[in-house]
Amino acid sequence: MTLDETLQAAFAAAFPGEDFSGVRVLPATDPKFGDYQCNDALKLAKKMKTNPREVAAKVVAALDRAAFEKVEIAGPGFLNLTVSAAWLNAQLATLSAQPRCGIPPRGAGKTVVIDYSSPNAAKQMHIGHIRSTVIGCALDRIFRALGYTVVADNHLGDWGTQFGILIKGYRDCLTDEERANLTVATLEKCYVLSAAKAKEPDGVWKDACRAELVKLQQGDAENLALWKRFIDISIGEFERMYRKLGVKFDTYRGESYYNAMMPGVVEKLRRMGLAEESEGALIVNLDAEKLGVAIVRKSDGGYNYTTSDLACVESRVADYHPERIIYVTDDRQQLHFRQFFSIAAKMGHTVKLVHVPFGLMSYQGKAISTREGNLIKLDDLLREAVRRSLAIVAPRGGDEQLAEQIGIGAVKYADLSHDPATAIDFNWDKALALEGNSGPYLQYAYARVCSLMEKAGEGGTDGGSGAPEPLPKDGLFRVATPSEKRLALQLLEFPGAVVRAAEAYKPSVLADYLFQTAQLYSSFYQNSPILKSEPAVRAARLRLCALFGDILKTGLNLLGIETPNHI
Repeated sequence: MTLDETLQAAFAAAFPGEDFSGVRVLPATDPKFGDYQCNDALKLAKKMKTNPREVAAKVVAALDRAAFEKVEIAGPGFLNLTVSAAWLNAQLATLSAQPRCGIPPRGAGKTVVIDYSSPNAAKQMHIGHIRSTVIGCALDRIFRALGYTVVADNHLGDWGTQFGILIKGYRDCLTDEERANLTVATLEKCYVLSAAKAKEPDGVWKDACRAELVKLQQGDAENLALWKRFIDISIGEFERMYRKLGVKFDTYRGESYYNAMMPGVVEKLRRMGLAEESEGALIVNLDAEKLGVAIVRKSDGGYNYTTSDLACVESRVADYHPERIIYVTDDRQQLHFRQFFSIAAKMGHTVKLVHVPFGLMSYQGKAISTREGNLIKLDDLLREAVRRSLAIVAPRGGDEQLAEQIGIGAVKYADLSHDPATAIDFNWDKALALEGNSGPYLQYAYARVCSLMEKAGEGGTDGGSGAPEPLPKDGLFRVATPSEKRLALQLLEFPGAVVRAAEAYKPSVLADYLFQTAQLYSSFYQNSPILKSEPAVRAARLRLCALFGDILKTGLNLLGIETPNHI
């Protein structure tokens, strides 16, 4: 029985007939208050209009004390709980024996679609794409760990006006050699040249681009073949970047996938009386919800993101029957998603729609923009991360593979350690620091555990005889010192940290937990002799270290960060 369940049973025994499924035991805010706290007596007292200390006293009288060394009523009715050593050791043994470090299968039987990354085709990925990609990937991994069936969908920008510009540019702005050896970089150059010509005052080039777009939309075979080539080259380049980042998608359903569905969506909005004409366009008026007006068909007959996203929901619901759909995009799109979610609900969609907005990223104190000339290509950013990491690990005997693990992990963690909603400034010194809240610090903490376990398996720990001391087979934990206990209690919180990260859609919750845990491990390691302790203590402390290593490795993996054994 969990502590939550133990307290719920005590409340139910003291006050029959009430629902106490929401009663929760929380880690104590300060060790002087015990190990855990329960504040629900105050809530019940307020509901019953009675004295909260009297409520707390009745709960304590009904409480099964087997798990507790001490139970105290504090202040107006807080319950301060100190667990027994026997309970704590048993919980550690249970946790260490569970698969996936005790992460509960809360999502079993449920499907979630996660829409993230979503770069535009025919353009190179840049530093601005990093946030959606790594936040989305971490949520993808966290939800899978919780037992959900996850559909990771990359909703590419692969349709629209830019392809008329691209096709015209491909034909008239590139050399024969560039057309024969087409790359995303060449396509990007082609677009820039063609778009500049489209701004010329005579309008000739612009009209030619529009004509190419119309041919594409009408199914012209030659333009469709070019478009498909552009998309295939783009996806190939994106996948090269995703492999570096350890990111995988289940589907690449871009805007083009939903193109044929959008007229039906608009017609459905008409039939339901949700859409109305306005200055030649078709709109959904959301003024009553203070969300303004959403255009679902433009005055020229074209469609926009709202229409595409509504078609996308219909498709995803039909194909996957998801319990929820999560969209990871920057916070400038918040109004769009509020409008889109409102319209989807009016159309009868009951699937839970979630927008995970993230703040913009600056680079070493400067805003990232094309105008500022610091729109850094993602490939260049990751290459620089590896270069800087190699300078750190090479003197220690590390190779380029290790540098990739450290450098790319540092880039990811520099993002994921922040609340997604906050704007962040990427700084190399902070990202690659071996001290403080950084990816390399946590990777180094894991490597130290691996080194310790290797030493424990070598000869010489039994007084210099040269024979390794085998661990006792009882599998027992024997938490005794304060630093051991603080670490042990923290390790028990790992499954809850994973759940909270999913519920809040914030990988930063898990990152915070891992950093705090690593700090407690460091304190324990400094204050508790391990290899030179007497055999039973040594074995128990090694088990605690091993459990910490398993949890750190599992947690970093959920963030998409590799854990090398040596740094």
